[in-house]
This record gives sequence, structure tokens and C-alpha cells, in this order.
Amino acid sequence: MLSASKGTIFLKHLVLATIIFFSALGLSAQEQLGFDVSILANSSSGTFAPYFISAMTDGKIAQKNTLLLDLKAERPIDMGKRFSWAYGAEVVTGYSHKPLYQNYDRPLDSWEDHRLGPNPIWLQQLYGSVKFRGVFLTAGMKQRGSKILNDELSSGDFVESGNARPIPQVRIGFNDFQNIPFTKGQVQISGCIGYGKFTDNGWTEKFYGYYTNHITTGSLYTYKNIYFRSNPNNPFVVTIGAQWGGTFGGETKWYKVGELVREEKHKSGISEFFKMLMAMENGEEGFYYGDHIGDYDFKAQYTFSNSSTISAYFQWPWEDGSGLGKLNGWDGTWGVEFSLGRKGLLSGAVVEYLDYTNQSGPLHYAAGDYPDCNLHSSASGADDYYNNFYYNSWANYGLAIGNPFILSPIYNMDGYPQFLHNRTRGCHIGLQGWLCPELEYTLKYSYQKAWGNGRVPVLEALDNSSFSLKASYDASSHLCKGLSLAAQIAYDHGSLRGNNFGMMLSATYSGSFTFSKQRK
Repeated sequence: MLSASKGTIFLKHLVLATIIFFSALGLSAQEQLGFDVSILANSSSGTFAPYFISAMTDGKIAQKNTLLLDLKAERPIDMGKRFSWAYGAEVVTGYSHKPLYQNYDRPLDSWEDHRLGPNPIWLQQLYGSVKFRGVFLTAGMKQRGSKILNDELSSGDFVESGNARPIPQVRIGFNDFQNIPFTKGQVQISGCIGYGKFTDNGWTEKFYGYYTNHITTGSLYTYKNIYFRSNPNNPFVVTIGAQWGGTFGGETKWYKVGELVREEKHKSGISEFFKMLMAMENGEEGFYYGDHIGDYDFKAQYTFSNSSTISAYFQWPWEDGSGLGKLNGWDGTWGVEFSLGRKGLLSGAVVEYLDYTNQSGPLHYAAGDYPDCNLHSSASGADDYYNNFYYNSWANYGLAIGNPFILSPIYNMDGYPQFLHNRTRGCHIGLQGWLCPELEYTLKYSYQKAWGNGRVPVLEALDNSSFSLKASYDASSHLCKGLSLAAQIAYDHGSLRGNNFGMMLSATYSGSFTFSKQRK
């Protein structure tokens, strides 16, 4: 993690380089640059913010008390043009409470307290993007949403949600869905592939407890997806596809009772990039190279004559070959969504059932791992979602890259780097509506039980109930054009996340700058 002074200098250079680069491209005769200026404040009774105040905020809010200034500027892609380009930058600065963590000090044989939290200023987004016909190329840190789920009401996408900070990467793919030739528009395709690098090495090194398990630094990141969709102009539309994420490269150190027992550097050459494109056996880890995680996605939607819609969907997760072969039972996210298609007392609703308890069974045994053993059979289980023996867990700055329903490592106060309670099951409800044309509400509720993780169960199941009510007011008509205000209350209750009550207030001013190209 960069120091405050070095981080500020680094930030200034990045923003300046971005401005110079896109200024060199030249501005059109009339060009608009949209911007948002937000002030956010939250406070809670627990060690961290309640679940629904923290979840799906792109990693901006996790601490119990924060006061943040969020500055964002973006030039969007013009979908009506054959060639278009876009860029964006977002900076967050302010105060965030730093929780008290523990690291193990081997020479002193004791646990030492230290505080850890976000820097006073950090770069949230910085990206440039170009589009030609139906293809895009994006480089940098950019926040993204799910192809299947409603990001505002859902519990979150299993592979890549809006829960953690964006990871710097280069991504190329189809810009939205494109018609497949010779199908007369009845079948469309969407897909992308990206490679990037984690920037949370400093945070991870300070967070890790150095007592047990392992720590990996310098890891690389990859993500890819492919989706097929039937004609969206028909009342009944089906979308089916898959996502595939992974980490590779870097250096791993293993600790046992505070003692460093093993170190290993992972290759990250051209061949390793290719191996992460599709899982390749005989990797340096003895099975597949790298850490692979993904899911199968399905959504069926029907649109009524009054433009309201109802849809059903699922995400079937996998962590390795067994899950990929769908040997993990009914594990997944199963949901139903309703949308009124216009403002109303109940304009949208999502109901989800989540189950991650099978994990291809509790046992994993590969005969090749024990060459001196006479037992030659194998059992492929204990998938241990979001965890891996060679690489860090599926998290960025301690928060789940995927679904935050699974308790993130940032909440492990002893610096244990893995997801402790990924064997979990429960339900999630999200409601959204308008009490009047300017006042919108969002209500969320979830309940879950957890039984430890795929390899280390707990003696007694832990449970949790979470609730949130958020009101958003568009003050453009009555107070100030472009101003919106929001207030949220939330609580957690139970043995999994603890008892916690909190609230958040925010004010956002949105506007745009219009540039004119100077002519001689």
C-alpha cells in the first residue's frame, strides 16, 4: 500500500497522464463530460458497517465510520457511432475508521495489535475505452455490472460483482450483444476476455496474520465470459452462458504456527497466460495451473403487453473440475425478478435462494499427491468456494470479488486470509419502488446459516439476519438541479456477522461540462 504522500503524487501523475492522452485525441465540435460530486457519511455500532451498507459499493465502504468525498468524471461511449471512445476517472478521499487487527510476532511468540484501513485518498477508477462497430477495448480500472443479475436488488454476482474495488486490466470483447450471422437476428452473442494485476499487495501484507495458511503477492488476474441470447424483441427471451475468473503468477509463502515453512514463485510467461485461457492440467501446482473459479448462468424473461417483465435465473458455481462437471448438487443462486417497467409503489422485486453447502462433497483425495499410499482411488470434493491452496482467496482489499453473501476475509480480525464461512445457505429479498415521483425506496432483507468452509467446518452453525431501508430523493425540481439526497438505515443480527446497527447519508450533485473544439 502506498503512503499517503506517495499515493497522492502517484494519483496526480495518473490523472494528468489520462487528461493529456485523451486531450491529444482531440475533442469534437461539441463534447460533454459528465461528472458527479458526492459526499458520503456512515456510522454504526459494530466493528464494521452493516452488511447492506457495505455490500455492492465497489469497495468504497466497509468501515464502521466514514466521511468521504467522491469525485467522478466520465465521457461515455456513443453507441450510435461506428467508432467512439470513452474515458473516466474517479477519486475518493476522506476519513475511514481503521479496525484493530492482529499479526503474529514469531520472535516474541505473541500477537501484536495494529490498525488497518483505506488510505486517506485512493484512485477508484481510471480507464480509457474504444469501440469499433460491435467490439470494444478497455484499459484501466473500471466498475462493471452483471450480465444476468439486477445489481441494485440482487445479492450479487457469484464471479464478478460490484462488491470490491475494480482491478486494473485490459479487456476486449463484444460491445453488448451482437447478432450471430445467418441466424436472422434470432440468436445473439456477447463475450469478453481480460487480463490484469492486483494492486492490493501492501494491504494484504499488513492484513495477513503470519501464523497459519499462506500469502501470495504479485498475483495476476483474468476474467472471461460468453453469453448467448435469443431475439430480445420477442416477448420470451432466454440468455445462457458462463463466466470464468482466475488468479495466477506471483509468489506464495506458507506459514505453520508462525514459522515460514515454504516459498514458491509462480511462472507468469506467455504460456501461463494461455494456460489461464482454459484450465490446463500438469501445472506447476500438480493439477491445474492457477486458481480457477466460474459459474454457468441462465435467465429466462417474459415481457407482458404493459412492458412489465418477470424472469427466472440461476448461477451454478464451480471452483475446480468437480464443480465444472456439475458434481456439486444444487449449489448456486436461484432467483426470480419482477419489474413493473415504470415508476410505481412496487416497481421491482428480487427473491433469491442461495445454497453453497454441497461443494462436491466434504472430501478431496488425489492419489498423485500421496505416491507412497496404496489407496489409488480418488475423491474430488471440498471445492472450498473462493479459497485456494496456492493463491489468495477470491477477494480484493479483503472484500469478495464475487457475492458478498459469503463473509469476506476483511472481517477476520486475526488476519486469516481465507473465507471462513463459504458453506452457507439462505435467502435474499430486494424491493424497490416510488412513494412519489421524486422519492424512491429500496428495501433489502437476507437470512443465512453458515457451517464453516469447505475444509474446516464449525461445531455449531452460525446464523445472520440483515435488513436495510434506503430512501433516495431527487431534489432537482425543488432544491437544486442535479442534486440527489439519500438516507439509509441497516442492521445485522446473529452469530455470523454480529449485532450491528448503522446509518448512512449521502448527497450527490451531477452535471456536465460542454467543450468546444477551437478552430483557427
